[in-house]
Amino acid sequence: MAGITPMMRQWHRFKREYSDAVLFFRAGDFYEMFHEDAVLAARELGITLTSRGREKGKPVPLAGVPYHAMETYLAKLVKRGYKVAICEQVEDPKQAKGVVKRDVVRVVTPGTLMEESLLEEKSNNYLAALLVNKGRAGIAYADLSTGEFACGEFQDEEEALNQLVAISPAECLIPESTSEELVERMRKLLRETFLNHVSETAFSPSMGRERLAEHFGVSSLEGFGVAELELGIACAGAVLGYLRETQKNALPHITKLRRLATRERMLLDAATLRHLEIVRNLRDGSTRATLLEVLDATATAMGARLLKRWLLHPLVSVAEIRKRLDAVEELYSDYLLREELREALGKVYDLERLNSRIASGSANARDLVALKNSLKAVPEIRDLLSTCKSELLEEILREMHPLEDLSERIELAIVDEPPASVREGGIIKPGHSEDLDKLREAATQGKRWIAELERRERKRTGIASLKVGYNSVFGYYIQVTKPNLHLVPSDYIRKQTLTNAERFVTPELKEKEALILGAQERSAKLEYELFTHIRDEAASRVKEIQTTASALARLDVLLSFARVASERDYVKPIVDESRVIDIREGRHPVVEVYQREFVPNDTHLDSAREGILIITGPNMAGKSTYLRQVALIVLLAQVGSFVPAREARIGVVDGIFTRVGASDDLATGRSTFMVEMQEAANILNNATRRSLVILDEIGRGTSTFDGLSIAWAVVEYLHERIGAKALFATHYHHLTELEQLLPRVKNYHIAVREQGNDIIFLRRIMPGSIDKSYGIHVARLAGLPKEVIDNASQVLRRLEEEEVADDKIVAKRLRKRRLAKVFSDPAQRTLFEVSAAEPSPVEEELRKLNPNEMTPLQALKTLFKLKEMLR
Repeated sequence: MAGITPMMRQWHRFKREYSDAVLFFRAGDFYEMFHEDAVLAARELGITLTSRGREKGKPVPLAGVPYHAMETYLAKLVKRGYKVAICEQVEDPKQAKGVVKRDVVRVVTPGTLMEESLLEEKSNNYLAALLVNKGRAGIAYADLSTGEFACGEFQDEEEALNQLVAISPAECLIPESTSEELVERMRKLLRETFLNHVSETAFSPSMGRERLAEHFGVSSLEGFGVAELELGIACAGAVLGYLRETQKNALPHITKLRRLATRERMLLDAATLRHLEIVRNLRDGSTRATLLEVLDATATAMGARLLKRWLLHPLVSVAEIRKRLDAVEELYSDYLLREELREALGKVYDLERLNSRIASGSANARDLVALKNSLKAVPEIRDLLSTCKSELLEEILREMHPLEDLSERIELAIVDEPPASVREGGIIKPGHSEDLDKLREAATQGKRWIAELERRERKRTGIASLKVGYNSVFGYYIQVTKPNLHLVPSDYIRKQTLTNAERFVTPELKEKEALILGAQERSAKLEYELFTHIRDEAASRVKEIQTTASALARLDVLLSFARVASERDYVKPIVDESRVIDIREGRHPVVEVYQREFVPNDTHLDSAREGILIITGPNMAGKSTYLRQVALIVLLAQVGSFVPAREARIGVVDGIFTRVGASDDLATGRSTFMVEMQEAANILNNATRRSLVILDEIGRGTSTFDGLSIAWAVVEYLHERIGAKALFATHYHHLTELEQLLPRVKNYHIAVREQGNDIIFLRRIMPGSIDKSYGIHVARLAGLPKEVIDNASQVLRRLEEEEVADDKIVAKRLRKRRLAKVFSDPAQRTLFEVSAAEPSPVEEELRKLNPNEMTPLQALKTLFKLKEMLR
């Protein structure tokens, strides 16, 4: 390090400590980057690369960004997956002896953002951790900006990955030893998540217990219900340790650890979240035309985030669902109450994130004013809720803390529109501090004296253009233009020469300057001390603010449900423990918003008589919309929302599984058919008798009879082995034969009307099946040339004439299947195994043979004959 300046020695020390991060090194009004950081920043941020000084005989690369624009540049680097270490000046440069003291005050990564401008208002920003060991998996996640913290343990990695897909973390910690296969799966499922490999020791269960116990000040984790979750605790410890390491503080706003209890939530796997477009659409991944967009009438950012969490984790407890529904019903029935509550909530800022900034010591005066204004709305909201009778609204009322003393304290101390900076004054109201008022008066009198000095000197010297100015280098000065220099008095002391003027000082001016600047400096320092004292008072009420924020968010979501129900004619569903789904005049909650005339449809599913519905009909007729609307209505009911129907009875389901649409995965070499089969396998391996299964075509990506066989076997498996309720849309018309073979299978179809060569989609679900796909009609509607359509029609007629006999044979053989043999014989356990309805020619030939009477030559000839028959 010989020959390197003290400041650069300081930089090298911090860079060694944070070698995996870009070091933002504060130097005056800039954050500077050196060496490899400067090259990277210039490339990624589009800023100028220059140099300063030399090391080992070579110029030192340098790039910098202004301190006031730091967040903009920080956001660009973090979004591209870089860590950024913020190294600040931790002492006043004016008082520094030698090089200014600096320290890294925070490391910023995608999962540790706190800056309001970098966070998406209506979405959480989660840091997660995943640990897989011996077939089990643990996860944990926290939102630093709100204080939410949770962990759980699962039977297999698939369930854990589904949880991560649902929350979509910004960053996920995984041990360095994580298999490449699992890493690739995570990259595919969590496309926008930054995967951060950390050391194995970070996931130590014992260290996790110690960290959690120390953080929460407890001797045992029993009170959080997670004591036996070794992998979950290991992940929670990794998350907490990482947050402490990057934030350099004790994280006082993380006040509790919630257990992820999967039995209390409906299972929605990654495919279902994608296919049903619950929070992201399939076109561009945005929230447009999603269930979230349709239901979001929230008034606060924290309410919007909670709505998203509720949609991703529907309830399975009938009692909890009914509590939400009763609260929505009370708000739905009282328009005036609903509107007054919504207006009051409109005055509430993002209390969760305000609370986190206050607790971490990064809040400014504007944040405290926003806290005050939010708290001032709480008494009004409490008054409005005081007459409510539903259990959940009474619970919300009890959890709201008005904190009137804190609100009044901020009101009395801080101006209504404070500046963004907390160190330059202008924050504290006059009258709050006698000492501060005296300093301000001294500074004000000094400035009046300066103004009077300018007037007096102009008169004394006769220089009309004379003016008194100020800059941070020379302080106050008297400026005289060059044509008037001959009029300058002898007591003026020359200080600076400019092109067209000279600057002077006088002993009297320097004396007043010391008084003015001293008063201003002491005033700003005292204001900062008073402000931090008030901020610390607010930080001491973190738990009360957090509880109040949670209650307000829940109220906001319930109000959103009530408002949407009122505006869109939703109805309160009956939710019970039965295995019945009965929907009258149901509608798709999203499609009806964008489609002028929507045709409602009934749905009846029950475990006794109509457990599986086989739905046939042409493309574009509405099969997929119908399937999705049933799933979404069930999901809405279990979230606690009213549903788009005339009436509905929903027997609680433990999971919704979907296989919808066609897609391939070129990145991992999986064909459309392979993706389809893997999704189907996931359903058959994880669905239970209380699940709802949505299948929109199975087996299309292979030959007709392969596809038909697979689809047939899937329906049998759902009926015989699982007993789940299912909707199965198909173009395999042979599947309708299952209604004659399986007691719980019923056929339905989408009605169409033929008019000459045209068809009209009636969008109505009717009992029975149809044996036409109307593919050529749909092709005509899609705009294929007339010549192609005419040719296709002729080919179709010829094929139908030739294949009608074979079609009847297939149907006959399918009817003769004996399902009892397939599922009662222990030897017949393969899902897609087919037992022959009639003996094959090879079997018939084998039965005629008597090996004891055959010569070796005859046996060999017979073997060749049989092989030829098979070929």
